Amino acid sequence: MISRVWHGWTTPANADAYERLLLTTVLPGIRARDLPGYHGAYLYRRASDDGAEVEFVTTMLFDSLDGVRAFAGADYAHGVVPPAARALLARFDARSQHYDVRLAP
Repeated sequence: MISRVWHGWTTPANADAYERLLLTTVLPGIRARDLPGYHGAYLYRRASDDGAEVEFVTTMLFDSLDGVRAFAGADYAHGVVPPAARALLARFDARSQHYDVRLAP
């Protein structure tokens, strides 16, 4: 199994709106694509120690890199960030990292 990990940061003022967008539109839209080998996503949220920004991490699970390519295209490491999400983000990873999952619950 492959874990695709990506980070994005918002201002505190945009954090709730960004989370809502992910939970109601972006992640359900990915699920609706019925991608081969896609097993869903985890979403993490954390405020920075100084309170200046809010970090979001998504972890998507796929059977293989072929599934990741079905999601992201041939350059599978590029960050897939819809325009509505870009509008709420202060900054984000241009590229995602991919890990072989060695242990899962």
